[in-house]
Amino acid sequence: MSKVIISPSILAANFNDLDNDLLRMQKAGIDFIHFDVMDGKFVNNTTFGVPLLKELAPKFGFTYDVHLMVVNPQEVYKDFINAGANYLTFHYEAMSSDEAVEELINLIKKENCKVGLSIKPGTDVSKIEKFLDKLDLVLVMSVEPGFGGQAFIESSIEKISTLSSYKNNKNFAYLISVDGGINPKTGPRARNAGADILVSGTYLFKSMSLVEDISKLSN
Repeated sequence: MSKVIISPSILAANFNDLDNDLLRMQKAGIDFIHFDVMDGKFVNNTTFGVPLLKELAPKFGFTYDVHLMVVNPQEVYKDFINAGANYLTFHYEAMSSDEAVEELINLIKKENCKVGLSIKPGTDVSKIEKFLDKLDLVLVMSVEPGFGGQAFIESSIEKISTLSSYKNNKNFAYLISVDGGINPKTGPRARNAGADILVSGTYLFKSMSLVEDISKLSN
């Protein structure tokens, strides 16, 4: 089993001291940062957007894993790519049709950005099966999107396992990411089911022993 990627969600960072929080992650060996974008419509919460990504991208050499929780990803995708997104993930549930999903996947790829598709806890993997051969990343939401600090939803393990089976049986290249309620109990279970990326916010940013706590997820 290859080593899992740990992607801290800056939703849980201290925005009064964000640079130091991110420097702490960098010094602990973190390469990925999960950048949650919420518009107050697709989910109830509202977060940061293009200006913050544009500020952070040249300052820190992370891979920026941008997760759009917005109702109109087709209208804003290019702004986030131009601001520094390396992976751009949008929600299946935000799109009007399967044709619209496919069109946006192709548009993102044309911008030389890696493309991801996310599903909420209530959406079955079968809904996105037809897109898997085109994706660089599939994001399984293991909590309802919108707020940090929620408990892990058990059915997520089966989704990760299903995606891992598709990937291995059909030789697909996407990374399987899981976001929500990731800690030393749920992280290894998700990893054993086939997850390649563990997104964790509160657990990491509140950690007093960061290197040790990262190792509990990644080893």
